[in-house]
Amino acid sequence: MRLYPLAARLAELLARAVALLGGIVLLGVMGLTTVSVIGRAISWSGPVPGDFELVEIGVGFAVFCALPWCHLNRGHARVDLFQPMLGGRLNRVIDVLADLVMLGAAVLIAWRLWEGMLDKRAYGETTFILQLPLWQAYAACVLGAAAFVLVAAFAIWRSIRALRGNAA
Repeated sequence: MRLYPLAARLAELLARAVALLGGIVLLGVMGLTTVSVIGRAISWSGPVPGDFELVEIGVGFAVFCALPWCHLNRGHARVDLFQPMLGGRLNRVIDVLADLVMLGAAVLIAWRLWEGMLDKRAYGETTFILQLPLWQAYAACVLGAAAFVLVAAFAIWRSIRALRGNAA
């Protein structure tokens, strides 16, 4: 089947691009925190106004951007206590079931983030100090969550192929 290699490549590109975007934002948050801490130490400068708000938004975005890459590479925490005792086929069945559960979690997360974004937008909620619209932070996180859904759906396909004896 020629569609699978293309889907695998697209899933990897999507997960990698989103993870890199999250990493860039995380580096920016680190720089902002450094500047703010130095500003607190220098009495004439002071901290960056609203630094904790920007850190919250940036770290939240980075976490959602890391989820697709983590799942694609089977990087989530697993309890492998009984795995060595089980046969290869049963372990592949468990992988399919785990990927199904993860897709359910990804869909739930994306859906609730979407609903939260709509709610924050409807009520015009903003951050306390900088008055940034909160719905924009939610929208940024929806990007990572949507990529997570797509990668989780691909992971099921990958696990089913492995269960059927095709190369994963």
